[in-house]
Amino acid sequence: MQRRRLFFQLGFFALFLLAPALNLLRFDLHEAQLWVLGQRWSLGIDAFRAGEITANQAAIQIFLRAFLPAIVLIAAFLAVAWKYGRLYCGWLCPHFTLVETLNTALHRACGKLSIWDQHRTLRAGVKPSARWWPVFFTLCAVFGFLWAITLLTYLLPPDEIWGGLLAGTLTPNQARFLIAGSLIFTLEFAFARHLFCRFGCAVGLFQSLVWMANPKGMVVAFDRDHARDCRTCTTATYPQGSACDNGCPMRLHPRNIKRMMFSCVQCGQCLDSCEETRTAQAREPLLEWKVGADAVRETLRQRKAEREAAAVLERKV
Repeated sequence: MQRRRLFFQLGFFALFLLAPALNLLRFDLHEAQLWVLGQRWSLGIDAFRAGEITANQAAIQIFLRAFLPAIVLIAAFLAVAWKYGRLYCGWLCPHFTLVETLNTALHRACGKLSIWDQHRTLRAGVKPSARWWPVFFTLCAVFGFLWAITLLTYLLPPDEIWGGLLAGTLTPNQARFLIAGSLIFTLEFAFARHLFCRFGCAVGLFQSLVWMANPKGMVVAFDRDHARDCRTCTTATYPQGSACDNGCPMRLHPRNIKRMMFSCVQCGQCLDSCEETRTAQAREPLLEWKVGADAVRETLRQRKAEREAAAVLERKV
């Protein structure tokens, strides 16, 4: 699963970087022109100004060329999120691809996946070393600059931006944008990349909200009848136990209830860790994806377990 996911991530990452240069998607501020799939995307306004079409025809073209495609794309995107959650984040999003890359570099530097983690996440064969700190911050700076210049090429001709950068002929505004953008993205990658993915990214946030509203949406189900087996949960990568928790790039606890998994990106790393440890024990995994009626039953089980736990706590008090 993770090899397939990496293939999709790298492919979409390359598409994100090359889309402006190939005119697959960009908006040229100089010409006020949108490019889509190598073609100029016109709303018919120029034809209306020239008297070539009527106002009604112009209105129809604006609806068909602007509003209808936007509605279809948004509806399709949210339909996927409604059923499968933040699938885009975990399998395609170029930002999340960098988040996982930086997680690995930071872990080699200090044993944590985030600077704000209170405890280290131990991994077999990885001994934290201070020599990885320069690597981590260099990657943050490189990725920050790459993000800034790529976003600028979505608004201005890529040959103008890259040519101006190499020749030192960028305009003052272009240079200011690159400097400010690089600084902001570098700081975000270094200190707030997980926070941004959880609550700062509108694309991810709306996916989570839609998914949470659907009781049949795909969830990571946990077989609580065999929860005691998690005490011996170890893998070659995470020998200290809790492999599913330690393997989650979003710093979540996959065995938790759905409402506590708001920012789950459906990457499946927790499922892989559970399958690895359970296979070694010749047992069935305790974590698996559930969708549809099975997801509803899982949610009901979670609520029942939550009520029982609350009742036990009240009796103790």
